[in-house]
Amino acid sequence: MNRVDVAIVVPPRTLLLDVAGPAEAFRLADTHLADQGRPERFRLRFVGPQAQAPSSVGLQVAGLEALPTRFAAPTWLMVVGQPSAALGRPDAATLDTIDWLRRDVGPLLASGEDHRLIGVCTGALLLARAGLLGGRRCTTHHAFIEMLRRLAPAAQVVDNRVFVLDGALATSAGVTAGIDLALHLIALACGDALAARVAKDLVVYLRRTPNDPELSPLLAHRHHIHPALHRAQDAVCERPGNDWTLASLADAAHVTTRHLLRLFAEHAAVSPMTYVEKIRLERARQALSGGASVTRAAEHAGFASDLQLRRAWGRHLDGTPRAARP
Repeated sequence: MNRVDVAIVVPPRTLLLDVAGPAEAFRLADTHLADQGRPERFRLRFVGPQAQAPSSVGLQVAGLEALPTRFAAPTWLMVVGQPSAALGRPDAATLDTIDWLRRDVGPLLASGEDHRLIGVCTGALLLARAGLLGGRRCTTHHAFIEMLRRLAPAAQVVDNRVFVLDGALATSAGVTAGIDLALHLIALACGDALAARVAKDLVVYLRRTPNDPELSPLLAHRHHIHPALHRAQDAVCERPGNDWTLASLADAAHVTTRHLLRLFAEHAAVSPMTYVEKIRLERARQALSGGASVTRAAEHAGFASDLQLRRAWGRHLDGTPRAARP
C-alpha cells in the first residue's frame, strides 16, 4: 500500500489548531502502525507561499516548503483556515496560494488518481476563491457558511455538518472538526480499530450529526476516557473470535464483572455482550463486502454458525448477510 503524502498548506495568519490537530492525528496513526509492525502510512509535509508564516496566535510557523507543483501519488493536500480578518482582506501571499490552487491543484483534483483535496474550517473559502468547489458538496465553519455560498454559488454548501465528503474532496466545519475529519480519513486508510486508538490518545469525542457518515461499530461506544472500559473494548476489537464471556471481558479490563457491567452501562450505553455482538457483526459485514461466503464470514467474525450470524444480523442490521455480498 502506497504511503500518502499529507501536505498541509499553511497560509499567513493560519489557525494553529487547524494545523496541529489533524497533523497530530496522522502522526499518532503512524506510531500505532509502527507498534503493530505495519508500515507507516502518512508522510507529513508543511507547505506554504512563504518559508515562514505568522499564526493566528502570533506564533511563527517556520520551515515551510514551497507550494508543490508536482505531486507523487497519492497526495492529500490539506488547506487550513484563517481568522475572519484575514479572510476579508486576503494579502499577497494568500492570493498567491489561491492562484496556486487554481493553477496546480485544480488539475490534480480532476486527475482521477488517489489524491485528495481537504479544506479544514475556513480553508474551504480559499478553495472557493480558486474556483474548485463548483458543483461540489462542501461545508465550512458555521459562521462562514453564507460567505462560502457567495464565493461558490455553484457549490452545494451544506450546514450543520461536522464534515462532508464528495469524491476526492473533503471539507470540515470549524477548527476541531478537522480532527474528526482526519480520524475519518485514517479509518478509511488504516481501519476503524486504529482510528479508535488515535481518538483515544487524543481524548476526543467522535462527533456526528444525523447526516454525517455513520460511525462504524468499532468507533462507536468510545465516547469516554475510562481506561478499563477501553481495555475491554480493545480486546474485543483485536480478537472478536475469542469465546468472550462477561468473566473473560472483566479479566481483560482488570475489573470485576459487576464493575464492568456498570462501566458499559454508564459510559458506553450498551451491554458487554451486545457490544461483542456488534463488533462481530462489523467484522462479518466487512468480510461479506469483500466477497466471503456467509459461512466464511461467520467463522471470521467469531460466530458459532451461519444461523447465529443471521439472528444477530436481524437484531441490529437491515436486510440479510447474503444481500451484503457484492
